[in-house]
Amino acid sequence: MAAQETAVQANGSRVKKFFREVKAEMRKVSWPNKKELIAYTGVVFISVVFIAALIGLIDGVFARLLELFLR
Repeated sequence: MAAQETAVQANGSRVKKFFREVKAEMRKVSWPNKKELIAYTGVVFISVVFIAALIGLIDGVFARLLELFLR
């Protein structure tokens, strides 16, 4: 019984240590300011739209090719 309590205490202290270290690492993060955040969001949005259009175009080409071959 004592071994189980010691193991639980060790796990509890490891969890606390983990969250302390996470908090310390989060302080080191270089967070973007509002202007940078807007710019990064725009880049991601444009990239997603471009890739979606490219996939749609390729899908359309393959659909046409399959339609021609399966007639």
